[in-house]
Amino acid sequence: MRHCYLFGWYVFVGKRSSLGMQAVKAVKQSHLPSPELLDLLEEFRKMVNDCIRIGLAGNVTSMKALSKKAYHELAGYDVPTYYRLTAISKAAGILRNYRHALRKQPRAKKPYASKLVLTDCYGFKIIDGKLRLPIRAREYVYIPLNAYVLQSIASYDVRSVCLTARTVSVTFSKEVAEVEPTGLIGIDSNLDNVTTASSDGAVKRYDLSRATEIRENCRQVKRGFRRNDCRIMKRLYSKYGRIQKSKVGWILHNASASIVKQAKENQFGIAMENLTGIRKLYRRGNWQGSDYRARLNGWSYSELKRQIEYKARWEGIPVFYIHPSKTSSVCATCGCDIAECAGRKVYCPHCRRLVDRDENAALNIVNAGLRFSLKGAAGEAVKGNPEREKVILRVDATQLPNKPKR
Repeated sequence: MRHCYLFGWYVFVGKRSSLGMQAVKAVKQSHLPSPELLDLLEEFRKMVNDCIRIGLAGNVTSMKALSKKAYHELAGYDVPTYYRLTAISKAAGILRNYRHALRKQPRAKKPYASKLVLTDCYGFKIIDGKLRLPIRAREYVYIPLNAYVLQSIASYDVRSVCLTARTVSVTFSKEVAEVEPTGLIGIDSNLDNVTTASSDGAVKRYDLSRATEIRENCRQVKRGFRRNDCRIMKRLYSKYGRIQKSKVGWILHNASASIVKQAKENQFGIAMENLTGIRKLYRRGNWQGSDYRARLNGWSYSELKRQIEYKARWEGIPVFYIHPSKTSSVCATCGCDIAECAGRKVYCPHCRRLVDRDENAALNIVNAGLRFSLKGAAGEAVKGNPEREKVILRVDATQLPNKPKR
């Protein structure tokens, strides 16, 4: 079950069970589908679309309500019955996303499943290095798994499989004991770099400018397409989209793996900004150039957050999300407003010092995480006063009484 704990600026997200924290990973490989498997994928796609149609007609989005309405209507498909449950589950997720989209855009298009994707949690088995998938009663299709996939899932519980016309993904999990953090690593993510600052004073910077360059090159190739043929354009866009996703994903993987490794070695938690609504800042009509909007809309901040979160959870490291308000506009030392300078530097008029902008933001994220930590030590919350030379202490946690006075 997924839990969120909110304390002021501080949010912790994780999956817990009775034995500890549950960590989930997936490993993917390519495969050559057989005609029988393609028929099964097509049948599953039709089942999902039928569930979507039933859900829209009955105005239901919950799994239970949709199951009551759609389960028996899917009996006409010649597939094992447990595929009905996975089709209903997938359709329920699509309907929930559609409901959220209607709140933002009342004229949103009705959902429709066009891709061949099948998810199975019940009937599959791995036998002699092959994935056995039922297609009908006592009829199976076998997909050979490569050595890397077999080695990855050897000592873990396999949870589900997800198939497309080209790939197969195997999801596996384990129970891990959550680490009691002795400190925090704050992460400030930008378009061209990721800066981390830890509570012990260590600061590191990871260069992501190569990822920005790859996105720009792929965008220029797609922008230069002038032929009036939508089929070739779709093929070209798909090709360079895969190239961009693969190369940028590898760069982000190296950065996220290094951050999680540092947190594991020092027994630190990880604090990140809970960035939302970024795409709304760079839309047409915001008086920004098309090149600038394209660069910022290609920022993979969500993918980096996803990679750090699942890798940290696999190691039992807690992840904290901090509200991004004022992390880049106040001094990390005294809390006063700072002034922007050239070269990504900021100047604090109270401390009279010039510091790196990204480093200052990472330190603010660490301070915010420590301030609202559940098991943090008692300390002082301070606020600087620019008109005075000394910083006035607003509250001292060590002097608070155990019980409120009446």
